[in-house]
Amino acid sequence: MVNIVVAGGAGRMGRMLIREVAAAEGVALSAVLVRPGHDWVGRDAGAAMGGADLGVTVTDDAVEAFATAQAVIDFTTPEATVDYAGLAAQARAVHVIGTTGFAPEDLQKLSAAARHAPIVRAGNMSLGVNLLTQLVRQVAAALDEDYDIEVVEAHHNRKVDAPSGTALMLGEAAAAGRGVALHDVSDRGRDGMTGARRRGAIGFSAIRGGDIIGEHDVVFAGPGERVILRHKADDRGIFARGAVKAALWGQTQPPGEYDMIDVLGLR
Repeated sequence: MVNIVVAGGAGRMGRMLIREVAAAEGVALSAVLVRPGHDWVGRDAGAAMGGADLGVTVTDDAVEAFATAQAVIDFTTPEATVDYAGLAAQARAVHVIGTTGFAPEDLQKLSAAARHAPIVRAGNMSLGVNLLTQLVRQVAAALDEDYDIEVVEAHHNRKVDAPSGTALMLGEAAAAGRGVALHDVSDRGRDGMTGARRRGAIGFSAIRGGDIIGEHDVVFAGPGERVILRHKADDRGIFARGAVKAALWGQTQPPGEYDMIDVLGLR
C-alpha cells in the first residue's frame, strides 16, 4: 500500500484528488495538507468536503504530513510546491507536481530536490493531452515555417496563470519538432499595432471564462489550409487519475525528473 499525501486539499483539484486517492486500489490517503491557518485544519477531510468521514485529519504541518508518505500529489502554487519539494526529497517520497506557473529559479530548486527523490512534473496529467504533445511534435517536424503555429487555450475564470501549463507543454512540443527553443520563438501578447506576424513564431492565445475545465487547440495555419489538433477536458477526474498513476509509477524509479510521457511509456 502506497501512502499518499494530497497537498492543497481544499482546492478544486485537491478535493478531486482526495476522492480519487480514497477510492483507488493500492494506495491510501495518509494526510491532507492545506495552507497554514486554513479553517479545515483539525477537521476530518471527508467532513470538510461535506461528505462522510475518511478517517484522515487535515493538517497544515507539512513535516508531519510527509513523515510517513511514499508519495505527495501537489496541485498548489509555485511557492508552496518549491517548499514541499525539499521536504518530499528529505522523506524520499515521490513528488507528483501538477502546479504550473514556475519561474526559472523555481525550476532550478525542483531540479536540486530531484537529486534525492523522484519528481514527476507535468502541466497536464491526462493521457489524451500527453498523446497530443507527441502528435504536435510530429506535425511540427513535418510542416515548415510556411505553417504558422498558434496554441489556443481556454479555462475557467478563476485560473490565475496564462498561458496554461498545458499550453506551454504543447508549445514546447511544437518547438522541439522544429528544432528550436520555445523561449526564442514564443509570442505571448498582441495588442495594438503589433505589425505582421514573425515568421517561425509560436503564438499563444488564452481565453478565460465560466467554468471551462480545459480546452487546447494547436493550429498549424498554412497557405490555403489549416491543420488543427484539439483536446477538450470534460472531467477533472482525468487529471486526478493520471496523478495517482504517476505516484504509483514513481515508486520504482530512481531520483530524477520525469513527466507523464515517461509514466505512460510514450517517450
